[in-house]
Amino acid sequence: MTGESARLLPATPNPRGSGASGVLLLALRGATALLAVGAVLMIGRLPWIGDLGVHAATVERLRHDLFHPGNPMVDSPTDSPYYSPWTVTLGLFAKATGLGTFDVLRCAGAVGLLLLATGVRRFVRTLTRHPAAPPLALLCLLLLWGARPIIWSGFAGLMSLSANLSYPSTFATGLGFHFLALLTHALRRPGTSVAAYAGLGALWAVLTLSHQFTGVVFTFGAAGVLVAARVPARRAAVLRLGAALLTGLALLAAWPYYSFFELLGVGGLEEIHRPLYRHLGSLFTFVVPLGALALALRWRRDHRDPLVVWCALGLATVVAGGLLGKWSLGRTEPAVLMPAQIAVALCVLEAGGRRFRTGAGVVLAAALAVGVWAQRHAVTFVVPADRLPAAVTRHGWPLWKPVGWAMRDAAYGDVFLTGDRRAAVTLPAYGGYTVAPGYPDFFLPDERRRVADTERYFAPGTPRAERLAVLRRYHVRWVLQRPSRGGLPAGDPALREAGTGPDGRVLYEVTGAG
Repeated sequence: MTGESARLLPATPNPRGSGASGVLLLALRGATALLAVGAVLMIGRLPWIGDLGVHAATVERLRHDLFHPGNPMVDSPTDSPYYSPWTVTLGLFAKATGLGTFDVLRCAGAVGLLLLATGVRRFVRTLTRHPAAPPLALLCLLLLWGARPIIWSGFAGLMSLSANLSYPSTFATGLGFHFLALLTHALRRPGTSVAAYAGLGALWAVLTLSHQFTGVVFTFGAAGVLVAARVPARRAAVLRLGAALLTGLALLAAWPYYSFFELLGVGGLEEIHRPLYRHLGSLFTFVVPLGALALALRWRRDHRDPLVVWCALGLATVVAGGLLGKWSLGRTEPAVLMPAQIAVALCVLEAGGRRFRTGAGVVLAAALAVGVWAQRHAVTFVVPADRLPAAVTRHGWPLWKPVGWAMRDAAYGDVFLTGDRRAAVTLPAYGGYTVAPGYPDFFLPDERRRVADTERYFAPGTPRAERLAVLRRYHVRWVLQRPSRGGLPAGDPALREAGTGPDGRVLYEVTGAG
């Protein structure tokens, strides 16, 4: 290890040498183990909320056709950014094992959890030798938020991970921390080979292709690691870093399932992401003041501290998004939050004198307790809401009612027409297609027409001939709707009632469009 590298790892006392520190370490490990048990239970249940349907549909399409899966949501031979290295791996796993799609996603959740826990540990160990730092940093990532929980892919809060453990974003986040740790170790070893750096470039490409926004977040983290490493501008160093960059870019360009660089020009993302800029104060109540203090202390010690640079790049991007109305840049908020949360954990363990650390520890414990209470609704992803106290379930996120029952008599690839967005998200998870995608799809050229046709079919007063034309145009086999939703009346000769679901939705089979 070079002298510059050693400055990033301040000497710390051995916590096992004092009873209080030993108790702290034991408590932190116990808390993280408890959260891990809860996460395993959540993996077993796979809560029906958010993007579960589209990820299940992606695995389902790859299981049936690995090379030309087509659009995951609608019957169209288009590319999709959901077909990433991780989901293709899951598709291969599904074909090889014969496991059901949701069992495959449970395995994905277990891998994502393991990658996240070990990745945080490896990266934090590049910053400090303190054995309590990794579990405390993980607790801060999960709980140090605010009074208002958030569920969004790529965010490491307890609520988000409770819903997203099986998603590619969790895999990419865990892989991202491993990437930063490996990059740090490579930079500290002058003899690291060009091939090893090329491997780092490939790793960066995999996590970026698997979840694009998380790739940006950890690109900022990698920039922080590079700035902190003070790499000399010598030919060998330039060659190694160039090999990493060129390898990564080449893999991004060569990925066959979608064009990564076309994503840079995609529009229409702003309104979807506008909520990320609302209620920022309540979302990140404790991260901002505590993180700012912890990062300021690290900056005073080293102006090129990797966490400070990482956070600064993320903050500049988020602020630019707010000023320019580019709300999609809010997806880089984890680049502000994660380094700040890790910095707080390190500050409590290492900064200042014993009194400062004790006071900071008390404040952090209180903030983490508030974070637990604010994100208490995560329990409802494991235990049915009707078995929990009202104080736990109040203002929570009710789980969706899946519509797998509607596929009982349907064949794989049958097209459904539904005006219910949640049904449109869940049906493809079981092998069906929908006329309009449940999520915006910017690779689908006729998306607007599909949405308009769906709305037209269910709109009051639409002539029967136009409704029949919609059914014919998309080869609709089934119509799923609520009784009062509109569309062709129940007694129309083109429809046959095939069943009613537990949530009141009615399934009609299209018997003829004439």
